[in-house]
Amino acid sequence: MRLSHLSRTAAALAAAATLAAPAALSSTAQASSSHPEGMHVFRTKAARPVAGASTNNDLYYHGGIGGVGVETGVDKVYLVEWGFNGSDPSGEVGIQTRFFSGVGGSSWNNSVTQYCQGVGSGTYFCGTSGTHATNPSGMYGGIMVDNSNPLPRRLSQSAIAAEAARAAQYFGNTSASSNTTAQYVIDSPHGHSMSGFGTQWCAWHSSTSSSYGNVAYTYFPYITDAGGSCGANIISSSTDGITIVGGHELAETESDIFPNGGWLDASGAENGDKCAWITSGQGAIAQVSFSTGTFPVQSLWSNAFNGGAGGCVQSY
Repeated sequence: MRLSHLSRTAAALAAAATLAAPAALSSTAQASSSHPEGMHVFRTKAARPVAGASTNNDLYYHGGIGGVGVETGVDKVYLVEWGFNGSDPSGEVGIQTRFFSGVGGSSWNNSVTQYCQGVGSGTYFCGTSGTHATNPSGMYGGIMVDNSNPLPRRLSQSAIAAEAARAAQYFGNTSASSNTTAQYVIDSPHGHSMSGFGTQWCAWHSSTSSSYGNVAYTYFPYITDAGGSCGANIISSSTDGITIVGGHELAETESDIFPNGGWLDASGAENGDKCAWITSGQGAIAQVSFSTGTFPVQSLWSNAFNGGAGGCVQSY
């Protein structure tokens, strides 16, 4: 299995889930039944030998979910701190807040704008066709601190999906259209993560159906708990992995908002997967300056690079 390849275990996780959605929802938040293989995991460095990206196949459009395949318009990223109770020993929340406040409008994030929706399945290059993904400044939408809804002792995909639906309600995104330009990053606290974190994967993104339409979300464990398996000290700091992993999931959601309807290659890899954990040469992880500071990030796949053969780029 390729690094960050599409997980084939989402259906099993959904079957094992037990937490129902809050009473405010008219339908149960769960692993999206319309695309049961919709959990995309970012594999740890040790999950397989690190290899450079393949230029044998580009990403292509998969038709969208209800016609929606990418994030368009005034995109927003919302943070959800679930059960932190004031404990954040690595300063993860502050780093995430600065990163998401500055990433919008950057040349690093601009590569997602070559991908679009409103074109036929199998499209490799949008040109001027379709509606393109956007890269607006001011993407950070705010934070929800949830210390009242109990954090399950054993986290499941459906529990995390239910929290994402609660976040949509909290931020006032209560229509299907408002959730086509939103993604929710569900953070769990130090020492409390879903099984598999740090040994198999670093984070994952998916979507859930709710009375507010489809809701896109990322599950983001306390990244520094995984140490070097999820990027600690890959450049200079134990917190390096926070923005490497965060940027990976951000860009994948922008180009495949409701998996697997957006842009993936023939093996199911998204724009972040194809460029994960490259440490030298073209597309290597690097420190990149945004308006809010300098952060380590991985490169992203660009179909347009290298004369259309594709490749991993740090700017576009």
